[in-house]
Amino acid sequence: MAVQADERAMISERVAPGMLPRVLNSFDMTIIFVAIVLFIVNASGIQQAHQAAYTYWILGFLLFLIPGALVTAQLGLMFPQEGSLYVWTQKALGPFWGFFAGFCAWWPGILVMVATGDAVVTIWQFVDRGGLPKAWEQGLVILAVLWFSALMSMLRLRMTQTYANWAVVFYGAGIFVIGLAGILWLIGSGHSATGGWGTASNWSVHGSQWTWFGLVILALLGIEVPLNMGVEIVHMRSIKKYLFWGSIVVMVAYLWATLGTMLALPAAKSVGATTDILQAVQVGFWGSHAFAVVIGLVLIWFFVSNTVVYNYSFSRLLFVSGLEQRMPPKLGTVNERTKVPVYAVLTQTVLSSLFVVAIFNPWVGGGNNQRAYWLFQAAVTVIWCISMVLLFADIFLVRRAFPAKFEEVRTTHPYLLYASGVVGIAASIFGAYVTFKNPWTGLFSVTHWRIWLGVLCGVSVLAAVVIYAISEYLHRREQPAPTMTPA
Repeated sequence: MAVQADERAMISERVAPGMLPRVLNSFDMTIIFVAIVLFIVNASGIQQAHQAAYTYWILGFLLFLIPGALVTAQLGLMFPQEGSLYVWTQKALGPFWGFFAGFCAWWPGILVMVATGDAVVTIWQFVDRGGLPKAWEQGLVILAVLWFSALMSMLRLRMTQTYANWAVVFYGAGIFVIGLAGILWLIGSGHSATGGWGTASNWSVHGSQWTWFGLVILALLGIEVPLNMGVEIVHMRSIKKYLFWGSIVVMVAYLWATLGTMLALPAAKSVGATTDILQAVQVGFWGSHAFAVVIGLVLIWFFVSNTVVYNYSFSRLLFVSGLEQRMPPKLGTVNERTKVPVYAVLTQTVLSSLFVVAIFNPWVGGGNNQRAYWLFQAAVTVIWCISMVLLFADIFLVRRAFPAKFEEVRTTHPYLLYASGVVGIAASIFGAYVTFKNPWTGLFSVTHWRIWLGVLCGVSVLAAVVIYAISEYLHRREQPAPTMTPA
């Protein structure tokens, strides 16, 4: 038992609190949650499900978002350390699974930063018709977004967070306009562009449509990410507050934007384009492309800023892995002036940039950006869902390992937490399965979708195992050999 406790103790628990300042309040944490989870272009993608989109949203809220918030609140208050899932899973299962969970929670950040940059490109092409036609031009824009995010992430966190707060507030205003556009269209035309609201079968889910549940899971991932910065929170009460208010904002925003788009545009003609929400604004506001451009510019600003939030929040997982010496120790250092893990920020920005260069180059067609966007988003869903299975499983194991601590900070009845764990595990596994089963977009055949998605996910999981094995080998080499002593 002593050996097991020693294995589950972490260097970062002792060291990180003295390296990083406490600057994040409840509002900051809520903003980070909204920036990470509320990817409003997903309201465009799910239009193809017609009214059943609302059924999928409700299922996602009940089976994933709310259970995830309940479990995260309990784990976060038990272990409010830097690294969230990395720490919780190591406490529950030991160092290998801790690192594996942390890697599977961190690696999607590398892919999603490419996706946010690609969203900037796609929205810009709506704003400037015919703009950025070549893949290398799109790549340069995404690289600019990535390196701007690195620059902002290396500033003092308080300064960067204030910038992000303003961007997300304007983003909220833009989302309100998207929903309002649908209401204005309904009032002006006297009917919804999407029919069938009174037909019960349009609201039901069918076996062939469960792919949309995978998209909903993607749209709700990131519940635990703000707690990657656990030791940078001023008051622990912020944990429950951000989970409550952040979840409310996310649920209302997704339903509102989906409603606005569906009222203004016929769902039967939707192809899941990420700019449908802007097209809905144009239609709802009396055909004004100029007004839609204004909202488009707000969304561009958000996705640029969102990349900043992803960069600094995910860098904390890499920072912890450096402190634990599972990754190069340099990653576990901070800049003396800004108190930010700059090497972690730079490393993940370089990795994201490599993906951009490989995909957006002069030898690739300009129409590749939509395919890359959806493929990366699907890979993010599958890999992140693997980490979420471990998060939900942690709730059972940490109570057994730390019963006194569990009761000390208990946020709700254990039976409700256990039910959340079971439901969350099932939803995460099912979300990953249906994501693999069928493509989210007609830009891929089923075979090509599964092959590319399988390669991306397989290489990612294998990388986690190989990195851990190398770190274990190096640890054993560094341990001094036992010496013989006289009897």
